[in-house]
Amino acid sequence: MEKIIITGNGPLSGEVRVAGAKNAALPIIAAGLLSAEPLTISNVPAVRDISTALELMTMLGAKVERSGTDLTITSANISSLHVPYEMVKTMRGSILMLGPLLARFGEADVSLPGGCAIGTRPVNEHITGLEAMGAEIDIEGGYIKAKAKRLRGAHYTFDVPSVTATENLLMAATLAQGTTILENCALEPEIGDLALLLTQMGARISGAGTSTIRIEGVDALGAATHQVPPDRIETGTFLVAAAVTRGDITVTGTNPDFLQHVLGKLEQAGARLETGPDWIKLNMANRQPRAVNITTAPYPAFPTDMQAQFMALNALAQGSATVVENIFENRFMHVAELQRMGADIELQGHTAIVRGLERLQGAPVMATDLRASACLIIAALAANGQTTIDRVYHLDRGYANIDTKLAALGAVISRI
Repeated sequence: MEKIIITGNGPLSGEVRVAGAKNAALPIIAAGLLSAEPLTISNVPAVRDISTALELMTMLGAKVERSGTDLTITSANISSLHVPYEMVKTMRGSILMLGPLLARFGEADVSLPGGCAIGTRPVNEHITGLEAMGAEIDIEGGYIKAKAKRLRGAHYTFDVPSVTATENLLMAATLAQGTTILENCALEPEIGDLALLLTQMGARISGAGTSTIRIEGVDALGAATHQVPPDRIETGTFLVAAAVTRGDITVTGTNPDFLQHVLGKLEQAGARLETGPDWIKLNMANRQPRAVNITTAPYPAFPTDMQAQFMALNALAQGSATVVENIFENRFMHVAELQRMGADIELQGHTAIVRGLERLQGAPVMATDLRASACLIIAALAANGQTTIDRVYHLDRGYANIDTKLAALGAVISRI
């Protein structure tokens, strides 16, 4: 099993380009099932979850052609409607196949998903939403078995704003008969991007990017060409790594508009920020960051996917701060690993009280999920001595070549 070894050695500096967003690319790939015509995608990130999704598309009968970060999917000859557990046990994005398969082919047999063990992420909103659109759904042996001669438009309100459920029902509604109105939708930018792609394919969608989305169903969708937007979480991760190491970096190929809350917290921590249309420059001027209070909430508030990284920042900051996790109940598993490195963190339910230190101490640690992996890397970059991070397969699910990118910024980092 691969490990990453890091020796803390001072500020990061230089320029780094972020990859396309995994969380945007996965629903885009699933949308390829909605049409028999080619879907051409650029800026596709080279991460494990994408490779898994493409392998799954091939198993379903789609033709997948990939060259670097460019990709063409043609789903003219789908031969299977079965999404097996063996393929999706490490990737929750598999649930996004449900809506497109059901909408276009009238049937789907999709495994309940796996992924990071960061808490309960139920699929009930996907199921009840599709049932409202006329689907007959049973759960048998860990599989969602769905049938519908043709989905029909419905008026559905989400109990809570779920990103993947919003994406799933949005895709399904494009081929439903009649009009679908989705209320209390999630507001993440990946949803607006998916709606843009679907519109390019011929869907009739209004209200994307708001809490109410209206979809007029059509009989068929066509070809499209689309670019995956930049990864806002990878962007935030590099910026926090630079802040913790008291560095000076420029992140390119990104979109500052996606990260306003995170950038505000970095400024509170003492970072000097400059932004352009597709770049962000952070300079700590060799100063220790200040502790900042964090409370996670749905977009556009502070993202749960940046919570672990800011936990590492607070562990190495001046002063004390609280980190409140409101999205996933098990997303503090990285705390015990930070404590192995000497971090002063006290847990009280879904709140962590972090008392900052000048330095942490390198130690053997274990990644427990995707963002926890990034947290431990950030902590190790600013620790005395050497840190060995085990179970880095979590890291490779969502970060494209982060170790080589950090090395180019001056980090002493290697993979064994």
